[in-house]
Amino acid sequence: MADRYTNWMKEEFKTYAYILIYIALSSGQIFFNKWVLSSKEMNFPYPLGLTLLHMVFSSALCFFVTKVLKVMKVEEGMTLDIYIWSVVPIGAMFAMTLWLGNTAYLYISVAFAQMLKAIMPVAVFILGVIAGLEVMNTRMLLIMSVISFGVLVASYGEISISWIGVVYQMGGVVGEALRLIFMEIFVKRKGLKLNPISMIAVCLLIPWIFLEMPKMDAWGTWSFKQPLILTLNSLCTFALNISVFLVISHTSALTIRVAGVVKDWVVVLLSALIFADTTLTPINLFGYAVAIAGVVAYNNHKLKKEATRVSPAEPAESVPLVSTPDSNR
Repeated sequence: MADRYTNWMKEEFKTYAYILIYIALSSGQIFFNKWVLSSKEMNFPYPLGLTLLHMVFSSALCFFVTKVLKVMKVEEGMTLDIYIWSVVPIGAMFAMTLWLGNTAYLYISVAFAQMLKAIMPVAVFILGVIAGLEVMNTRMLLIMSVISFGVLVASYGEISISWIGVVYQMGGVVGEALRLIFMEIFVKRKGLKLNPISMIAVCLLIPWIFLEMPKMDAWGTWSFKQPLILTLNSLCTFALNISVFLVISHTSALTIRVAGVVKDWVVVLLSALIFADTTLTPINLFGYAVAIAGVVAYNNHKLKKEATRVSPAEPAESVPLVSTPDSNR
């Protein structure tokens, strides 16, 4: 009995440790990216280049882990048809999300960016209705109205608003919503297991060549500090990916969503202390609180809906509302 209790305590401690590590890494990565992209010390205003670096770095480490160390099993059976019609659209939307979301940090504060991200369930639901995956009803319409109202109030309370940054952030939201819809269609409903990370790198490389590579002509003037910091930033991104995997594998969909909400509040509040471009107003906080209440209601509704799709003996899995690290940051 004592051994069973001890093992249970160890598992509980491990689970909460993974959750805290995820929240810390996810929040820290947001601030790290913001600093890299907008600080005068780094002089690296290249969101496409930064995101591409993350993907290349993660791809290289994943190759090392799966092919050299053979720690993780690689799914076989990928065909050209599946790759073109499943991996490519998911990878392209993921690349769009990461690119536009990171670009928004050049124009708006971290806190305001997180507030705008709260509109994500609305975008997912509307696109889901269009794709025939969701059904419009009174309850969902009310939840979507609450979220939209909260985001509008939070935006109204923003002191220094940049509409360019808002457009970039909303573009990232739409890209993430489309990615989740594609995941629902191609992965969940067709039973495919995909890892579009290499496709993401390709989708980022093409616009980077035309948009940012010509501007990155000051590499020769860099000191040793810049490459070292960019490598550390990429390593933190990979660590965040690992933490997300550990949380999902040791907890439930509800836990990761609750942790995501906690992380969002941590980011909003800490950004006011860390960055000079962040000034939170009571209207900001009230609007964001209303939006988060709508998000919680949406998550609860989705999880109950997922629970009815599977038998009691099967774990309920759902497409996460929060995306992978680079966009969930």
